[in-house]
Amino acid sequence: MRLVIDRTVAEKFPGLHLAGKVIRGLEVSYEKIDTLLRLKEEIYGGVREKYTLESLKDQSLFRAYRDFFWKLGIDPTKIRPASEALVRRILQGKEIPSINPIVDTYNLASIRSGIPMAAFDLDKMQGTPVMKFATKGEEFFGIGMTVPLVLKGHEVVISDEKGLIAIYPYRDSDRTKITENTENILLLVCGVPGVERNILEKAERIATEYIEGICGGRREELIIAE
Repeated sequence: MRLVIDRTVAEKFPGLHLAGKVIRGLEVSYEKIDTLLRLKEEIYGGVREKYTLESLKDQSLFRAYRDFFWKLGIDPTKIRPASEALVRRILQGKEIPSINPIVDTYNLASIRSGIPMAAFDLDKMQGTPVMKFATKGEEFFGIGMTVPLVLKGHEVVISDEKGLIAIYPYRDSDRTKITENTENILLLVCGVPGVERNILEKAERIATEYIEGICGGRREELIIAE
């Protein structure tokens, strides 16, 4: 499978890299819930040892995503990069809501690596996904939204032949969300300028190992056409 980064995005944001995998044959079951809970406790403990609420803003990795958000016209103090938001909840003593084993598992990989991630149900997608700038007036229906968001045209989005599947790198569409019936996914490890490719690839390995350990499946290459 291929994902294409449009030339306009590549020129606007040099050094923006992505990583990811296609994983097929997943089984969304709760037979390994104890394994998932042990992994969760281990990662939560690591977060509490590594970070404090006061130190998060000074972490270079989180700072790179904040800087990218500012360039997109998004205030990262109001809409936080996903990985930072998850870490912040742990440090605040709040529980991270459980969605299903696939989502919960790649969220744990995001927490451990500090890299935002997204996953899409392949069977709900059509054609080659493309990262591009939104068209002004384009509508996006995100997970949990009751009315669509009308885009201004400066947003970076990912689209397939049916329409938008994500506002990059922080909101996914309702159409392609992961459910308990999902069997095949596109896992995307979301990079920004300043985050090297090898860091993304390490995060990808963590996520695929976690997902396959809990939900099985077999991975296939995702070719990023930059």
